[in-house]
Amino acid sequence: MAEQITDSRIPTVIADDLHIVYRVNGAKTGKGSATAALSRILKRGGEERGVRKVHAVRGVSFVAYRGEAVGLIGSNGSGKSTLLRAIAGLLPAEEGKVYTDGQPSLLGVNAALMNDLTGERNIILGGLAMGMSREQIRERYQEIVDFSGINEKGDFITLPMRTYSSGMAARLRFSIAAAKDHDVLMIDEALATGDRSFQKRSEARIRELRKHAGTVFLVSHNNKSIRDTCDRVLWLERGELRMDGPTDEVLKEYEKFTGK
Repeated sequence: MAEQITDSRIPTVIADDLHIVYRVNGAKTGKGSATAALSRILKRGGEERGVRKVHAVRGVSFVAYRGEAVGLIGSNGSGKSTLLRAIAGLLPAEEGKVYTDGQPSLLGVNAALMNDLTGERNIILGGLAMGMSREQIRERYQEIVDFSGINEKGDFITLPMRTYSSGMAARLRFSIAAAKDHDVLMIDEALATGDRSFQKRSEARIRELRKHAGTVFLVSHNNKSIRDTCDRVLWLERGELRMDGPTDEVLKEYEKFTGK
């Protein structure tokens, strides 16, 4: 059961004994068409042979509050990104529940922008997708471009996204998302790209979002970014919540565990 709420802070995300299970298709185990395979599944009343279950999140419980910046750390494959996708409503719970106050927004390095459209058009579409009006987008357009820094070496904002490096695209994604105040903003490794100047701008913007009563979740393998940005850390290993507490305390134990 998620921790009992006993203080006056306002919860934004509650995970209550959350389990997330992926079903992964393994090697082919039979002959015939897809229709035949489906028939075999229906006849057995169960899953097709060769489907493997991956228990990615195991009984995770926590409460996040308005104004918090929460870091998510753990080894590769520990369930960090899966947990964010579940909070965003993109993955169903196998067991347990996730409750959110307001609309969670997930920003990842692979967040979808349209490669054939220019950066300029993607700013407009991204802003509209977040619920901004065209007038608000116009007002913040130059701020988004300047924040991303992608025009520092040319007029890249007028070029198709497919011409951008992965770092440029990631910076633009973050800049679009950061142009709006969010109830819950989840950032998955988006600060790992770009130079230190961009990372500092991003960390400052996260602090601003917190001041406007938002909650920020940050997945990062950069412990310095977590220290500079977050006041609380959730440490996941093999899908389980190993530790939840103040940033310095959790990172100290994590660094002992990893030897770094």
